[in-house]
Amino acid sequence: MAGCWRDRMLAGLLLGLACIIPARAQAPPEQSARRIAITIDDLPWVSFEGLDEAQLEARHRRLMAALDAAAVPVAGFVNGDKLESGGRVLPERLRMLVDWLDRGHELGNHTYGHVDLHAVGLEAYRQAILDGERELRPLLAETGTAPRWFRHPYLRAGRSADDRAALQAFLDAHGYRIAPVTIDNSDWIWALAYRRVLDAAPEPGREDTLARLREAYVPYMLAKVEYYERQSRELLGREIAQVWLLHANELNAEAFPALVAGVQARGYRVVALEEAMQDPAYARGAEGYDGRSGPSWLHRWAIGEGKGREFFAGEPETPAWVLALAGVEAE
Repeated sequence: MAGCWRDRMLAGLLLGLACIIPARAQAPPEQSARRIAITIDDLPWVSFEGLDEAQLEARHRRLMAALDAAAVPVAGFVNGDKLESGGRVLPERLRMLVDWLDRGHELGNHTYGHVDLHAVGLEAYRQAILDGERELRPLLAETGTAPRWFRHPYLRAGRSADDRAALQAFLDAHGYRIAPVTIDNSDWIWALAYRRVLDAAPEPGREDTLARLREAYVPYMLAKVEYYERQSRELLGREIAQVWLLHANELNAEAFPALVAGVQARGYRVVALEEAMQDPAYARGAEGYDGRSGPSWLHRWAIGEGKGREFFAGEPETPAWVLALAGVEAE
């Protein structure tokens, strides 16, 4: 049933987008050069709570099938603690990472424990990075590679220039480059809502609610893409090669091919993270923001330039009905 739904959704999305961009060749010149790297956090899976190994395997396989259908490069970021249970590394979870590597996708470090730099401090954070590569580094060594990308959990990158410089020096010494995010979103809220409905006891209207979530999710995500396109043009006078944040969850396992089709219809070429990072905009690093949150790199740079509240206006929000299903009060 899920495969049939994906086919119908993808066909409908492409038909609708064709009304806006009749053919890729007819895309405006500024769109034809668009590039986007897709990154997926919290591997091997966002949450194992309530899942037995058979259920986890089935959901993982669905995500792998979605990646195969989209046929684009992806960089995944691993939480080392999620490879373990009760202090023991689980071979079946390591095999989930092997599935990513067998498809040619790249894997990066997302710390052991998905820790918050602003909460634990630099010393503990550095240790969490090292612990996060205990299984990842030898796994990549089997392919002749090593971890080279690091993604901050919660996108919290340091509350001072000194902290960011100290972390950068540590990452440099261990062969890492920071993987920024320019297109941020609340896919985790949508996915939490989807998971709660999916795993609840069957009741009247359940399938309709799941379908409503699936059908509203892709337009929300593409509206976020459009918003950050505007942010890039207004801040830098051009559109940079974007880096899009997603997570390894049940909803993206259903929607990923349609998400890719949506950005491709907007004139994007989906590229490897390495290619996106060649854009000179990223030489700025994570400068500009010393607060407690973790904003998009575009917003970090805008804050550093002193942009006023009006610059940030218009960002699409998660609808109240989705927040309610997720049990979340606000984004």
